[in-house]
Amino acid sequence: MREIILIKLGEITLKGLNRRTFEDILKKNIKNNLRDLGAFKISSAQSTLYVEPLSEDVDLDEVSSRIEKIFGIVAFSRACVCDKDMDDIVSKGLEYLCEELEEASTFKVEAKRSDKKFPLKSPEICAYTGEKILEKFPHLTVDVHNPDIIVTVEVRDFAAYVRGSVIRGAGGIPVGTGGNAAILISGGIDSPVAAWMMAKRGIKLTAIHFASPPYTSERAEQKVVKLLKKVSLYSGRMTMYTVPFTEIQEVIQSKCPEELFTIIMRRMMMKISARIAADNDCTALITGESLGQVASQTIHALACTDEAADMLVFRPLIGMDKEEIITISRKIDTFETSIEPYEDCCTVFTPKHPRTRPVLKYIKQAEEKADFDAMIEKALSDLKVTVIEP
Repeated sequence: MREIILIKLGEITLKGLNRRTFEDILKKNIKNNLRDLGAFKISSAQSTLYVEPLSEDVDLDEVSSRIEKIFGIVAFSRACVCDKDMDDIVSKGLEYLCEELEEASTFKVEAKRSDKKFPLKSPEICAYTGEKILEKFPHLTVDVHNPDIIVTVEVRDFAAYVRGSVIRGAGGIPVGTGGNAAILISGGIDSPVAAWMMAKRGIKLTAIHFASPPYTSERAEQKVVKLLKKVSLYSGRMTMYTVPFTEIQEVIQSKCPEELFTIIMRRMMMKISARIAADNDCTALITGESLGQVASQTIHALACTDEAADMLVFRPLIGMDKEEIITISRKIDTFETSIEPYEDCCTVFTPKHPRTRPVLKYIKQAEEKADFDAMIEKALSDLKVTVIEP
């Protein structure tokens, strides 16, 4: 029995003349995501993508698991392929869904007949299929409002399909349709969620991590790699740049007012990140900041931070509270890794009483006490590059 995966497109169907571009990128993303599982034929028709294995030994459970994480897909289902004949549809369909039907108590049949040449209309397909289901599974009853299982028969131009449960997809739009941006990732709870949220809007990610040895350890950096691998299951392959940040932080500590440590550190991060982003064809930075969460994330502090960036800064978590962010981090399986107790550079040299209403003029005066431009150039010349594969 041939089995296929039917993919329902969401937001892509609302696109105009560029819809084909979005579909082509989604097909490419699916193909890349499944390339090590075997050969597949990927085609599209009537707002549906068809993913058909070209060999019988393909692990469709693993295929489904990966498709569930590909942005641009609102829902999908596994289905059996039938001839456009009601006897074949019922015979193969009931065999295919036998286990689900045996476990259910109630059911409903839905039909979609896009091939108008098919002799039976949709209500007739539903009635005939429902009758045959009741004959073979007499313990079942019909419930059109809240059934345990919905059996869907689709009669298309080139074949018929029978499917049961619909699996919810990741939603969003395909990665690669929204441009390139660089995520500043620390290893905490927030930044992996911010990366995931922007990938959901079609952004292709580059990652930037700041390390401050000996204050931060190699294990802290490996924690970040682990987090990015989890994000890459959704976003695809990315490159991580690790910036040596020790010297800059030590100079900030020794020459700048303590209450401005954090905001000046964030500004240096922005300046370095903007340079790395530009070199990687990124047109924006992404941070995991949430308004008012900590002293460096007040509206006044963010305004001072933005002034140093020289490019657009996305903050997808800006209006979310911590519980909302944690809920998403659990959903994408980054929470447990994020709370592993390793220091990151954002927690090094934390002032006791940080300024929550910094004034840009005084921050710039404090920055003039050291030659930060030279240190930034040195840090940029010593970048460590790591390729993150899903």
